[in-house]
Amino acid sequence: MRECRTPSAIRAPARRAAGDLKPDALIEIDHVTFGYDASRLILDGISLEFPRGKVTAILGSSGCGKTTLLRLIAGVHGTNSGRVMFDGEPIDVRNRAQLFRLRRRLGMLFQFGALFTDLTVFENVAFPLREHTDLPEPLVRDIVLMKLNAVGLRGAAGLRIGEVSGGMARRIALARAIALDPELIMYDEPFAGLDLISMGVAAKLIRTLNDVTGSTSLVVSHDVPQCMAISDHVVLMANGGRIVAQGTPAELMASHDPETRQFTRGEPDGPVKFHYPAPDIAVDFGVAAP
Repeated sequence: MRECRTPSAIRAPARRAAGDLKPDALIEIDHVTFGYDASRLILDGISLEFPRGKVTAILGSSGCGKTTLLRLIAGVHGTNSGRVMFDGEPIDVRNRAQLFRLRRRLGMLFQFGALFTDLTVFENVAFPLREHTDLPEPLVRDIVLMKLNAVGLRGAAGLRIGEVSGGMARRIALARAIALDPELIMYDEPFAGLDLISMGVAAKLIRTLNDVTGSTSLVVSHDVPQCMAISDHVVLMANGGRIVAQGTPAELMASHDPETRQFTRGEPDGPVKFHYPAPDIAVDFGVAAP
């Protein structure tokens, strides 16, 4: 039988290759290029460092590669070139043992929750504890109730997923994401589809959980005001897999770069175009030569 492992034991750091990572960075993206096929790159040679213990917002228009970046960090996809480092260790998507070990150290809040609809709220949050540990059921129960209490939903433990609202489902998914006390929590569009109150609750939870647990948080979002309010560091991406700007929220809001100003202020006109790249419409209708 495997030894009984508590969530705090699961957080034991992996061995770090000497000199591979700056001590203040948990994740390093090193000249990473990625595309699902050879015709279009999603990420084009980007390099980033995500500060340890901080909230980093990753902003950008749809299709610029934000969610793809999270998938690379989680080891869902491998890079075409370059490397992704987790606490000094290069992620190798072919090494299943390494992926299983590293994924114990991260929590993921998916864009659409990805909750198990045939399970109760309690069972959804308990799932990673039962999957990754041998904890006795009384301890699993206590941890699940603590995590649900942290997101304000301890009283909803017995409900089915079909009985909860969209905002509640997002908080349940967050409770599940933090069940193993991860060092890294990644949020994919945590504010999408929420009303203003639920959005404010979600933003406060992200900030509070980061501060209380000392975890590192990556937040992918389109919501500039919420992200600027809770983030320590902001990365702005653009179509073509480029990094346009990065810095503190104050630095990005004060930027005079046209692309940065257009996105942070929501201006309709500027370097970020409305139309996806395409040939002249006259060519498509056959009234002009290609």
